[in-house]
Amino acid sequence: MKNLFANIPEDLPNEFLESLVNTDSVRIQRIVSKGHATPEQGWYDQQTNEFVVLLKGAARIEYEDGRVVSLSPGDWLQIPAHTKHRVAWTEKTVETVWLAVHYS
Repeated sequence: MKNLFANIPEDLPNEFLESLVNTDSVRIQRIVSKGHATPEQGWYDQQTNEFVVLLKGAARIEYEDGRVVSLSPGDWLQIPAHTKHRVAWTEKTVETVWLAVHYS
C-alpha cells in the first residue's frame, strides 16, 4: 500500500510531480507545492479535462477570465480541457498536496 503523504521531499526548489497512474485514457498525479505558483505570464491550456482535489495545505487557482478560487483541504475543482488557468499561490509554510486526474 502507498500513501499520498509519504516520501515528500524535504527540499522543494521546484514543484514536485509524481505520476501514480498513466494510461492512454487517464493520468493521475500527486503534486506537492510549497510556495510555488505558475509564472505570471504562464497559463495551463491542457488537452484533457482535469479533476483536482487539494489534500493538504492551501492554494489559489486563477482563470484567464479573472475568476480566482481559493482551495482548502478537501476542496476540488473540475477544469475542462482548454480552460486557461494557473496556480496563483500556494502555502509557503507547509506542503500543499494535490491529487490531479487528467482524462479525455
